[in-house]
Amino acid sequence: MNGAEAMVRMLEAHGVRHIFGLCGDTTLPLYDALYRLDHDIEHILTRDERCAAYMADGYARVTGKVGVCEGPSGGGATYILPGLVEANESSIPVLAITSDVGTRSRGHYPLTELDQEGLMRPLTKWNAVINHSDAVPDMVRTAFRKMTTGRPGAAHLGFPIDVQRGPADPDQIWADQAHGAFPAYPFGPDPAQIEAAVEAILSARFPVIVAGGGTVIARGETALRSFVEALDIAVATTISGQGTIAESHPNCVGVVGSNGGVPATRELVNKADLVIFIGCRAGSVTTELWRVPKKGTRIVHIDSDPEVMASSYKTEVAVVSDARLALEALNAALTTRNGSVPGFGGAAAVAKAKDRKWSEFQQLAASAERPIKPERTIADLRRVLDDDAILVGDPGTPCPYISAFYEVRTSGRTLFSNRAHGALGYSLSAAMGVQVGLPGKKVVALMGDGSFGFTCGELETVVRKSMPITFIVFSNSVYGWIKAGQRSGFEERYFSVDFSRTDHAAVAAAFGVKSWKVEDPEQLQGVLKEAVAHDGPTLVDVISQPLHEAKAPVSEWIA
Repeated sequence: MNGAEAMVRMLEAHGVRHIFGLCGDTTLPLYDALYRLDHDIEHILTRDERCAAYMADGYARVTGKVGVCEGPSGGGATYILPGLVEANESSIPVLAITSDVGTRSRGHYPLTELDQEGLMRPLTKWNAVINHSDAVPDMVRTAFRKMTTGRPGAAHLGFPIDVQRGPADPDQIWADQAHGAFPAYPFGPDPAQIEAAVEAILSARFPVIVAGGGTVIARGETALRSFVEALDIAVATTISGQGTIAESHPNCVGVVGSNGGVPATRELVNKADLVIFIGCRAGSVTTELWRVPKKGTRIVHIDSDPEVMASSYKTEVAVVSDARLALEALNAALTTRNGSVPGFGGAAAVAKAKDRKWSEFQQLAASAERPIKPERTIADLRRVLDDDAILVGDPGTPCPYISAFYEVRTSGRTLFSNRAHGALGYSLSAAMGVQVGLPGKKVVALMGDGSFGFTCGELETVVRKSMPITFIVFSNSVYGWIKAGQRSGFEERYFSVDFSRTDHAAVAAAFGVKSWKVEDPEQLQGVLKEAVAHDGPTLVDVISQPLHEAKAPVSEWIA
C-alpha cells in the first residue's frame, strides 16, 4: 500500500462518500489510487478549487458530515483558501487536501513550491503537511478528530507527491466513526452553571433569546422549542441561526442584527432586560456593532467555545456546553420547579413586532414597479417553494432580503449564507454541495450579478452532473452593497462600483441550463414556478432594483 492508497482508505474509513476537487500534476498518484481502488467515494470534478471548498462547505452544513475538497500545489492551494477560512469561522468541518512538491525538492526552486503549512495556519483549526508516507493514517485521524470535536472547524493536509508514492502500513487503516460527523463527542454543562442560568432567567422581567448557528450545528432545535414554549419567551435568531426554530412559530420574531434585522425586531431585543445568547458569538452583525442589546443588559451566554464568553458583553452567567445538551439541562431544571415557572409574554410581544415587520414588507412586495423590487422576488419565491426546499444566499442583494423576509417554516438547516467572511461567489457552488448531499431536496441558489461573474464557470459542472438546482440572479449591474454604503456614508460619491449588464440567461443557456430573463414583475411568479418544477438545472435572471435605491433591511442604510 502506498500513501495515496492509504489516503483513500482512511477517507473511506471515516465515512467520506464525496470529494470535490480539481486535478493537477502533483495529485496524479492520488487520482490513480481513486481510479484503481474499489471504494464508495464519488469524486466530483470542479472547475475551480475555491468552488470545490464552497461545495464541501454546503455539503457539510446540510449532511452533518465532514466535507472534503482537494486541489493541487501552488495556485490550487491558494485558490482553495477562501472556502477554508469561511468554513472554519462558521464552525463547519471542511478538510482540504492539497498535493505538494516532493519533500526532497524543497529549497531547490521546484515549480509550485509553497509553504503550505504556513499559508494555512491562520485559516484553519488544524493543519499539517504529511512528510512521511507511513504517517498518512495517523495524520488523517488527527485531522478528523480536530475538525469535529469541541468547536468544529476546518483542517488542511498537505500531501507531497513522494509521500503519495511511498509505503504505508495497511494495518494502520482504521478510524473512529464518531469523527466522521459533527459535533463529535459533545460535552454538557456544569450543573451549577445551569442552576445559575435558570435563576437569572426566571428573575428577569422580559428576557429574549438570540439563537445562533451553534444551536443548529448541535441539533438543538427540539430542545430550544421546548424551552421557549415552557417560558413563553421571545426568540430571535442570527442569520446563521435561522432554522433553530421555525420563523412561523408564534414566539420567533426572526433575524435580528444589522443585516436582515428591521426596526421592529431591533426594538424587541432592546426591550429585553436579559438576553440569552445560545450558540452564537455575539459578534458585530448580530449586535449591530455591540449596540443591540445595549451595554448593561444582563447576559446569559451558552456556547461550546469558552473563549467567546465575556468577549464583548459583561456576562452574568456563562454556560460552556454544547447547545443541545445545555438546553436539555435547562428544560430538566425547569421541570423541578413544580409549576412555579412564569410566562414572559413572549408570543404577544412577538406578534406585535411581526405585524409591523410584515405590513411594511407587503407594501413593497406587492409593487408592480420596474426594475423588480427584491421584496417582490422573495415574496413570489416563498409562494412557489415547499417548506423543505433549501436556499443558499450570496452576500450582497440576496442575504438581507432572504434573512429578513423569506419565512423559514420548519426547523433545521433550510436556509444559509456565508456570514463569516461574506465573499462573493459562494451560493452557486455551495448549493451544488447541498444537492450532492441531499439529492432529494429542491435546492435554490440566490446571487447578485457580481457573484454570478465570480463562479458561473461551475454551471458546466452543474450540467455535467445533472443537478436540478434553480439559480436566481438579482441583475442590477452594480456591486450594490458597496454603492449603498457610498450613498449612506459618503454623500453619494459613487466610485468604481458600476459595470455593464450581462445577459445571465444567455450565458447559462450556453452551458445548457434552461433559463429565463424577467423584467415584468407580473410574470415573475409564473416563471419561478416553472423553473422550480423543471427536472434539470434552471436559471432566472431577474432585472432588479439596485440596493442603493432600495429599502433593504440593513441598519446602516436605514439610519
